[in-house]
Amino acid sequence: MKTIFIVDDSDTNLSMAETVLEDQYTVMTMPSAAKMFSLLEKIVPDLILLDIEMPEMDGFEALSKLKANARFTEIPVIFLTGRNDPTVEVHGFEMGVVDFITKPFSAPVLLNRIKTHLNIDEIIRDRTSQLNRMQNNIVSVLADMVENRDKGTGGHIERTSMYIKILIDEMKAHNVYANELLEWDEEKVISSARMHDLGKISITDLIVNKPGKLNEEEYEKMKTHALEGERIIDKIISRTGEGEFLRNARLFAGTHHEHWDGTGYPRGLKGVEIPLQGRIMAIVDVYDALVSERPYKNAFTDEEAVQIIMEKAGSFYDPNITDVFYDVRDLFKAVKAGF
Repeated sequence: MKTIFIVDDSDTNLSMAETVLEDQYTVMTMPSAAKMFSLLEKIVPDLILLDIEMPEMDGFEALSKLKANARFTEIPVIFLTGRNDPTVEVHGFEMGVVDFITKPFSAPVLLNRIKTHLNIDEIIRDRTSQLNRMQNNIVSVLADMVENRDKGTGGHIERTSMYIKILIDEMKAHNVYANELLEWDEEKVISSARMHDLGKISITDLIVNKPGKLNEEEYEKMKTHALEGERIIDKIISRTGEGEFLRNARLFAGTHHEHWDGTGYPRGLKGVEIPLQGRIMAIVDVYDALVSERPYKNAFTDEEAVQIIMEKAGSFYDPNITDVFYDVRDLFKAVKAGF
């Protein structure tokens, strides 16, 4: 059975709606938006019936909070109202509500509206799933193009994706930037991270595959891959529309070489000016580079790589994230050993 939340400060309204719906759905009633958000930490419903006029937090405030959280933004919300006000309806639709139901409830209307929107939502989820699969396939092709050009980084994209997953999960467990991470669609974020080196497509093979240390001019050219990655993703956004996946991909591409102390590139961002995506990727990217053999260097041991990163905590890398990295260093080592 699909789950429906009914949020209304009237016991009478809650009881009436529950009576109408309980034979066909799992119904959970709550007298306030605060109670709803508390329950949302444990259960994500298929649809929410939300009263507009409630004390403390009204329906519009609650809807705004729902839409601001990536975990809840796709839940269809139907406003419950005792007034027929076109201005309120326009405002509600602009904010993302899918429908209005007038109180007192008509049982047939309530059932039909809910059935309609749950079916629509199911169709949308199927199509979204198809788009996500297509998107991931495109990303894989682009990521493979980048990696196939760089002869010294085989498996880098797959490994960094695994490292990011490990690090994000441990950050949540340690309550490190947990509020921000909870708003992420983790699967989309990790997939978008595969595009962090997309800008290397614009760098000549003579530099990308040089069998030795880059000179100053070559290094400056290599550094442009961060802004080039942004530029390519901006072009995709301009043609397809901005979405969460592409926003994350842009942040990974453009900020994974910024340093906590402001000495990185391309913009010299400092501290939390650097998006969290870039601060996470900075650590996993350099770890994989250190423990991998390249044409211009031998691989460091895992222990040496960890020591180098920890010595740069608070200068190159976010000290809060490096502490978490240290706790999961053995998991990183296991991933590298698997390749």
